[in-house]
Parts: sequence; C-alpha cells; structure tokens
Amino acid sequence: MRVVFVALETAFHRASPAALRVRGVAERLAGRGHEVTVLCGKWWTSADESWEHERVRYEAVVESVDAERSFRWGLTTRVPRLRPDVVHAAGVPAGQVSAAKKGARLARAPLVTEWYGDVDEYGRTERKALGAADRVLVPSELVEMTVREHVDLPSSAVEVVPNSVDVDRIRSTEPRRVADVVYARELDAGANLESLLLALAELRQTDWTAAVIGDGPEREAYERQARDLRIDDRITWLGECTRDQRVATYRGAHVFAQTADECLFPTEFLWALASGCVGIVEYHANSSAHELVEHYLEPGGNRDRGFRTTSEQELAAAIRDAANLERLDYDPAFDEYDHDAVLEGYLQCYRDEIGAAGLF
Repeated sequence: MRVVFVALETAFHRASPAALRVRGVAERLAGRGHEVTVLCGKWWTSADESWEHERVRYEAVVESVDAERSFRWGLTTRVPRLRPDVVHAAGVPAGQVSAAKKGARLARAPLVTEWYGDVDEYGRTERKALGAADRVLVPSELVEMTVREHVDLPSSAVEVVPNSVDVDRIRSTEPRRVADVVYARELDAGANLESLLLALAELRQTDWTAAVIGDGPEREAYERQARDLRIDDRITWLGECTRDQRVATYRGAHVFAQTADECLFPTEFLWALASGCVGIVEYHANSSAHELVEHYLEPGGNRDRGFRTTSEQELAAAIRDAANLERLDYDPAFDEYDHDAVLEGYLQCYRDEIGAAGLF
C-alpha cells in the first residue's frame, strides 16, 4: 500500500505529542513493508530534496515551515504525483488538510485526517478541515466529543485510535525499584502535582516512597511544597528520563498517579499500566486519562487495578487500597495497546476507506 502523509511540521521540527504520533504510525507502516512518503517542510541541511529515516521517505515541499501558503499550493500537484492509495494528513496546521483533500481528489484516493485535538479554537479553518476528511482519527473519546460538538459529522466519520506502547520493550526491560508511587509529566501549570502531594501528606503514617519523572517551570514550586508538607525526604525527583529508564521505574513501582488537569491522551499512564502499575486517576473534565481505567469499573468487570478519584482524600484512600493489591511488572490486559495491534486499526481504516471509494 502506498501511503502519503501530509505534515508541514514533523516530529523532527518539534517533538509535540501529535507529531510524534504521526511519526510512529509512518515508521511502523514502513516497517511492515508499505511505501510511505511524508510531504513536509524541510529541516535537513543538505541540498537533497528528500531524506530517509526508518524506511520513511520525507520530501520537502517548501524550505521552511513558515511557508505554509506555498506548502498548501504545492500539495495539489505533489500528492497525485506519488499515486497514493490513501492520503493521511496531520491536523495542524488545519489549512493543510483542505489542501491535502484537493490533492487526494486528483489522485482518486481517500483522505484520512489525524486530529489530536491540540488546537486553541475550532474556527472556520478547523471546521472545514474536519469536514474535508473521509475519516477523522482521534486519540480519545474526549477529543471525539469535542470534534462532534463543533462539526456535524456522520457517526462513522470519527474513530478513536489510541496511542500505543511497545509491549516487547516493556517485557525486556529490567524492573528498577525506585519508589512505590510514580508520577510522570512535564511540570508546568497543568501538571497538578499538588493533588498527589497533598494525598501523600495524608498518608504520612504509612510506609511509602514516591518518584516524580519530568522537569519544567513549576518543579521548584512543587519541591518547595513537598518540603512544606514535610514529605520531601520520601520523594525522589528524577527529572527527564529516557524511555527505558521510565519503563524500568514503572515496572519496579506499584502505583502510577495521573492527576494532570488537561490530557488529550495519557501516554505515560498507558506505559505505566502496561508495566503493571495500579492506575489511579483524578478525574478532570479536560483529561481523557479516566478512559483507560473505565473498563475496570464497569459492571461485571473482573479487575480492580484501576481507581477513579475526584479529591485528594479519595486519592489518598486509593493509594492505601492499592497497597493490598498484587505487585506486577507487566499487565497483559494492555496488549491491545501494543504498537502492532493499534497499527492494525489504522490499516483497517485505510482498507475501509479505499473500499468505500470503490478503489479496490
């Protein structure tokens, strides 16, 4: 299958969650033997018009991501020239989606749009982009709900495809016992680490240790709060860590606490759950993290390793209750989020849209 991605800005320009998701899908498709080309803005320094990485060919339509208008114009001819079976457009900037649609129409190929939901507002350009796609792929039910609030689309036009993790990598990483409770995120204004710190402070008489992975502008303030709460001697601040370091820490821990105010998809939470952590989520309206534990809480469910809380008191109680659960360093319940399993969802979407267009 020939797949053409349209992404003015790639993960090599800026490693945003949305761009990293597109890069991962493209590389895994190429690893399966599909022919994958990304039409993008140039970032490499050589005079070559293309660059290859992990079997994915990147073709520069413009010399800079600042040339968005020229990029849109160029797609009309560059997309059909590649004779794609399907065109897969990143949702940001939204203007490139409508331009990709024109190129896809000339190529007689369906357009799939990757919509991560990382937009400031749903204006005319964003609504037009969502309406142009044959299928809109979103990472969570939270983003799906937001899309449907702004654009009237058929029920089959929007599909949730979650982020994925590498199960083999998890199982081959040696566990590292750093702490009982782990938190991981950029420590910015939306981190809401204070909820976990207050919950842990309520458990001063309980034997626990905690680790915080990540750095950011609020780290010093959070460290000061931990000192004020007199729990700083039991918290290890790990800062930025590699993926293998994170997985090793998750496999050696017992609980992962997800308390951020906003989260379009809780990628670190997923890695931790697949690594055997008990998952505790503080519910927030602008976070999708609770979606990963909802199936634990449904009637008839036979699992009890997921907790949904709404206050520091409930969070503390959940940490206390989690101590009675078995320690794991891998949870096969999350194999459905493995890279290969999720990639099959993308491929089925492509097949469905190609078939609907009568192109098989």
